[in-house]
Amino acid sequence: MSTDSNNPLISVLMTAYNREKFIAEAIDSILRSTYENFELIIVDDGSKDETISIAREYERRDPRVKLYLNEKNLGDYPNRNKAASYAKGEFLMYVDSDDSIEADAMEYVVKNFALFPQADFSLLYYKKDITGPVMLTPEQSLQKHFFEKSFLNIGPGGTIVRRSVFEKLGRFPEKYGPANDLYYDLKMASNTNLLLLPYIYLNYRIHDGQEANNKYSYLYNNHRVIVDVFNEQAIPLSARDKRRVIRKKTGENLYSLLYYLKKTGNLKKAAKALSMSGISVRNIFGRLK
Repeated sequence: MSTDSNNPLISVLMTAYNREKFIAEAIDSILRSTYENFELIIVDDGSKDETISIAREYERRDPRVKLYLNEKNLGDYPNRNKAASYAKGEFLMYVDSDDSIEADAMEYVVKNFALFPQADFSLLYYKKDITGPVMLTPEQSLQKHFFEKSFLNIGPGGTIVRRSVFEKLGRFPEKYGPANDLYYDLKMASNTNLLLLPYIYLNYRIHDGQEANNKYSYLYNNHRVIVDVFNEQAIPLSARDKRRVIRKKTGENLYSLLYYLKKTGNLKKAAKALSMSGISVRNIFGRLK
């Protein structure tokens, strides 16, 4: 498999847990790719159904497919980091075992990274204000996300990263549940040039078994992510802009908590989420001023 700059190796990373209904479609979409210099790394997280046997058959038929089995269940984001540890490619591309990609997805990505060699991280862009790929500096990305159009909140399947940058900047966090991707996107955008890709090559499947359905986790993790990423990363915003963002996000999270309380009537769980979010009385009164 060639690793030259005109034909870089892409490591496609697929984590799986009880995905017998969907994984064959996901693998087929990758093997149909018009771009052929890739490895497909599948890491199963202790499936109890036929996921492993299905993936094993593809591994038998195509040498680019490599199946790994975890000794114990790691969970969503720890398993994503585990999958990356097996990768050899210049670029990392996540395709979840319940999703699929268009046949020209990898070809499109490689072409645009060649056109924008200063970019190390790409993100699918669903807004309609651009018609072609656009590269943003960290300053431009954070200003656009927080003060124009929120877009740094897409899951791993909507991103591509150079493996060297992924390892240098510390991989995915693992403590924010389904909001780990928000921290990751903000971290990457704050530390490297970002390539916005308006061609939506990912076919994202919505179903009941997704981790993203854990709405309660977002009630407290979204605020924790913003506070932690501002404290832990070199966010290219002024102190004044950071205060503006914290005030705005505090208000949004308080609204979500009140909506949850109104919808469920569960005061105990709402209070617990408020406590876990780290929103203090000072935050609340600061928001009301």
